[in-house]
Amino acid sequence: MMPARISILVLTLNEETNIGACLESLSWSDDIAVLDSNSSDATAVIARQAGARVFHRDFDNWASHQNWAMRSIDFKHPWVLYMDADERCTPELKSELMARALPDAPEAAFRIRRKDFYMGRWLRHAQLYPTWLVRVFRPARIRYERLVNPVARVDGVIGSIDAHIIHYPFSHGVSHWIARHNNYSDLEALELLKLRTGESQSTASVFAADPNERRRALQDLFLRLPARPVLKFLYYYVARRGFLDGRPGFSYSILQAIYEYLIESKYRELLRRKHGLPV
Repeated sequence: MMPARISILVLTLNEETNIGACLESLSWSDDIAVLDSNSSDATAVIARQAGARVFHRDFDNWASHQNWAMRSIDFKHPWVLYMDADERCTPELKSELMARALPDAPEAAFRIRRKDFYMGRWLRHAQLYPTWLVRVFRPARIRYERLVNPVARVDGVIGSIDAHIIHYPFSHGVSHWIARHNNYSDLEALELLKLRTGESQSTASVFAADPNERRRALQDLFLRLPARPVLKFLYYYVARRGFLDGRPGFSYSILQAIYEYLIESKYRELLRRKHGLPV
């Protein structure tokens, strides 16, 4: 069988527990690039042993990191599939990508849904499923905006893939998830400060045809609401029926509320510093 004409981009930081299984699920591609944020573990070694090209760059924020990859990595094929190390490509996704991401396809990018697992269970309700993420693209026709949870800007038509990416966000344990989201909340607080002080003007619309645009507009709208931690828990656990996901659904809903509280608390601190007030 001829190898798929799709290159792979994987972002890593200390992912020695995940990178092997991730790359194994992507072994059908003959061009895998790993952009590593100077890991202190064996991530880069394992990636090279699996046949991947490894690039190194200090992480600053998500948008600039991913934009650097688009500009600086010479991908072998016209299409790129972007994955995180804690994600897996299913055989169904591989088959659909090989059928749809052709060199002469009219699309500039494709959206893919993701299934998140926690405590061995798919969180079908206690999250924002189905969230459509732009993960397959022609690198010259995409750019990213936002410091965290970046928004993809695509020059051209965006198609949709039916198959899923499998995601294990708690593969390093709850402590790692909390530490990572503590860092994310720093960047989200900066985005919130720019939004509320008028330094950032969103042009996205909740009525946009593009799910990416709707998602960004809803994020910006949600950031303006009061009592967001409570609202987020109620939305995930009650409105989205997270209780149907059992204990994992309850735990995940609580963690999301805590994350929102961190963002709001850090935003208040930034605002006081901006006005020269004690924190």
